[in-house]
Amino acid sequence: MSHHDHHDHAADGHDLPHEGPIKTPKQLAAAVLASFVVPIIAIILLVNYVSTQPKEGAGTAVLDAKAVAARIAPVGTVEVRDASNPATLKTGEQVYAAQCAACHTSGAAGAPKLGDGGAWAARLKTGYDTLWQSALKGKGAMGAQGGGDYSDFEIGRAVVYMANQSGGKLAEPKAPEAPGKQ
Repeated sequence: MSHHDHHDHAADGHDLPHEGPIKTPKQLAAAVLASFVVPIIAIILLVNYVSTQPKEGAGTAVLDAKAVAARIAPVGTVEVRDASNPATLKTGEQVYAAQCAACHTSGAAGAPKLGDGGAWAARLKTGYDTLWQSALKGKGAMGAQGGGDYSDFEIGRAVVYMANQSGGKLAEPKAPEAPGKQ
């Protein structure tokens, strides 16, 4: 390579040393100082931000009135109903709407549809007691009481309601006597 070739490369800038943004010792000192000070300031600001936020320690809400009330709330309740007073109990139509309609309206799982005299005819011939026992104990896909939580009297009312809506002429069941009134 001749002396002339070397000179041409220098003119192109290929052999010049690389230069950065820091050109003087003062700039170098400022850059070194900033590389220490800026992160320290960022950490201080972050710690200040975190420490000034309102916070609760773990378990501090344990004695809060709502938390205590939720822990000591009863698991279940007791409902006392007067079985001797038919007025306080559900009617056959109310029990049907709440419990029986799900299957007996659509005929789901082979349930006879309300109002389908043909489907109910053979069942009606068995009489009230047989229909009532089937409703209480369950039959086919139907669980005991159709899965509900009603008194035997209320289930009897629902049986009479469904049977009478489907061509039957059953009498309303007699209300049970109050305990001790015999």
